[in-house]
Amino acid sequence: MAIKAVFFDIDGTLLNDRKSIQKSTKRAIQRLKAQGIFVGLATGRGPGFVQPYIENLNLDFAITYNGQYILTRDKVLYQNQLPKSSIYKVIRFANDRKKEISLGTSSGLIGSRIIDMGTSSFGQMVSTVVPKKMAKTVEGSFKHLVRRFKPQSFDHLVTIMKEPVYQIVMVATESESQVIQEKFPHLKLTRSSPYSADLISLGQSKVKGIERLGNMFGFDLSQVLAFGDSDNDIEMLTEVGLGIAMGNASDLVKEKSDYTTASNNNDGISKALAHYGLIHLDVEKSFTSRDDSFNKVKDFHRLMDGETVETPKVYSLEEAGHRADFKVEEIVEFLYASSQGDKADFTQSLINLHQAIDKASQKVQSKEHAETPLVGQVDALMDLLYFTYGSFVLMGVDPKPIFEIVHEANMGKIFPDGQAHFDPITHKILKPDDWEEKFAPEQDIKKEVDRQMQKSLKK
Repeated sequence: MAIKAVFFDIDGTLLNDRKSIQKSTKRAIQRLKAQGIFVGLATGRGPGFVQPYIENLNLDFAITYNGQYILTRDKVLYQNQLPKSSIYKVIRFANDRKKEISLGTSSGLIGSRIIDMGTSSFGQMVSTVVPKKMAKTVEGSFKHLVRRFKPQSFDHLVTIMKEPVYQIVMVATESESQVIQEKFPHLKLTRSSPYSADLISLGQSKVKGIERLGNMFGFDLSQVLAFGDSDNDIEMLTEVGLGIAMGNASDLVKEKSDYTTASNNNDGISKALAHYGLIHLDVEKSFTSRDDSFNKVKDFHRLMDGETVETPKVYSLEEAGHRADFKVEEIVEFLYASSQGDKADFTQSLINLHQAIDKASQKVQSKEHAETPLVGQVDALMDLLYFTYGSFVLMGVDPKPIFEIVHEANMGKIFPDGQAHFDPITHKILKPDDWEEKFAPEQDIKKEVDRQMQKSLKK
């Protein structure tokens, strides 16, 4: 499938446990942007919090407050305020039960000092090391500590609610979720922390926000790759084209996702993007070509073979024969497509191909070959590559987007056991049983060729 947009959750995904963005992630985002792929955030955080990330990373947009508020660097694209009556009922509920809450406005979360502490860099860092079974104990300790100084003011919250409010955050353990949801059936409860619950409007979510952006910018959910680590990411990860769980994600998130990458501390984002062929991953002691297509195919072989060849070497005759077989199969497919299904024409084209091989054999054997075998192989392969580009030139087709589609499809040739499987004789990489259904590129190639044709007709 062709990926047109990539979305990141923030805490535990875009940010590592030190609350910074890894260099590999920054490079990955730059490379996505250079290819014309949209890059955005999908988070429970508010617009005030995400604005610096949009600016510093040159992101296209951000879905905040779990889909309630969507913005770009300079414009608000969508906002959905919570009804005042609902906000007031939640404030009364929280006050009666002495539960801390914050109200999410366009400027940020306002209200609870406990939630302020929990959503700070320090609080988020603590949450990564405190076991979930201790969540209620930790929550209670924070409550008593803060309330010794200043209890939360009911009147202050009522004053805040005069502003537009897009999300309510309530200090609550996971065991309290059902009670709160039943109390407010007209609101949706979602969680990104074991210590708090987010309340938003029914029908809103991160994935709904992605769908809205897709309608505005020309992509659909099947063309989206998203990263997440928390339970409030599950809906997003299961409904987009490719859902990636971070290595630090919960077991449930990993189970529901298409792929689990390394953790947010170990280049998880860049490794997953390289796994699916969207970027080239720089590896120590591995040379990088100025040809980005070569680098992507190298990523493919690194993924499949576990390593790549870094010093030029000559193919043995047996290896060269297998590589030639792969190319001949594609040449035969090329002739079959050219025959437009006419069996007689196709048969004649194969006869012509055999005659061309005989003619080429006589020509090659009649010449002197002063070059070394390695130079001869490189020269022949380069001529093949040049002829292939020439064929695209004479077809009027831009091969780069087609290459991206085929590359992404090939990166899907990993079996359920997490390994590549090979033909025992030719070492050709085999396709998993569900590859045709999930990754076959023909439909995406057709869309791209149609796009190029329509573009040329408009000139």
